[in-house]
Amino acid sequence: MITVTLYFRKDDEHSDAAKANLQALKEKYPHRLVEVDVDSDPVLQKNFGDSAPVVEVGPYSLKHPFDKQKLSMTLGAASDRRGQLDRLGREDHHERVRRGQTVSASDRVMYWFSRHYLAFLNGFILLYFGLPMLAPVLMKIGAPIPARVIYTMYKPLCHQFGFRSFFLFGDQAYYPLAEAGMVGVETFEQATGITSLDDPTSMSRFDAREYIGNDTVGYKIALCERDMAIYSAIFLFGIIYSATGRRLKPLHWIAWILIGLGPIGLDGFSQLFSQMEWSWLVNILPYRESTPFMRVLTGGLFGFATAWFAYPNMEESMAETRQFFIKKFASIEQNKS
Repeated sequence: MITVTLYFRKDDEHSDAAKANLQALKEKYPHRLVEVDVDSDPVLQKNFGDSAPVVEVGPYSLKHPFDKQKLSMTLGAASDRRGQLDRLGREDHHERVRRGQTVSASDRVMYWFSRHYLAFLNGFILLYFGLPMLAPVLMKIGAPIPARVIYTMYKPLCHQFGFRSFFLFGDQAYYPLAEAGMVGVETFEQATGITSLDDPTSMSRFDAREYIGNDTVGYKIALCERDMAIYSAIFLFGIIYSATGRRLKPLHWIAWILIGLGPIGLDGFSQLFSQMEWSWLVNILPYRESTPFMRVLTGGLFGFATAWFAYPNMEESMAETRQFFIKKFASIEQNKS
């Protein structure tokens, strides 16, 4: 027997007519009817709101408007296909039928995750860039052991150079290198006494990485300025996307390259290559050290644009998963009654 899914709307004459036609065709084409209210879930409203009633049977689908004749032809085609598959007796066909009649624990977990993945992601991102801010707080209140655990955890994930990181509880929020050219700001060399940091191959850079701070300078956040901006912007977009009901369209990939990838690549790579002091490049790209403002700006643009590109595409995939399980659960539930 074939299974027919009817996506309907309550108090809708077209949905009532489709249901009556299916009932009239039941003797000719025996089937099990699964009814799904389009207004029971936002993803169904989005997919079927303008086309209900919709009939799905096997690989075939009918959208409003359709009459009894079209419905009969569709059920006939689906019945023939199902008969052929049964006669072939393929194991994968029987396995699909069997899986469609049971709800496993993994089904429930996947359905739950497809509904709550955004909250999970937002929570994870908040934790990811929140922990590095906890490290200087712990140092300030006299708990260096858990603070150093956090610094160590993030070492493989970030360079943690003190001259490219924010500080909390000190005289300044940042201490750039003198080469950044920021007027009226105490430099990292002046604040810490660590010198020769303009040379990217200098061992002093290891000292700058290990430097955490003190009560005067403040204590370093365990992620650099650019990384903090990236993950804060991803979190900000996640909140906006959630607040707007996940309705935003994905950012075009060309816009993602221009807005997200372009500025951070230009700022980061121009700094990196200029500090290599290659003779053939010096005249084209003089030595430069980026500023906290540029790192935050380019990192923020990259994080926001990347989340804007990725989250709506992720939502599309999760919506398909939700729709699949809504249909499956309705089918099994109605089969019991």
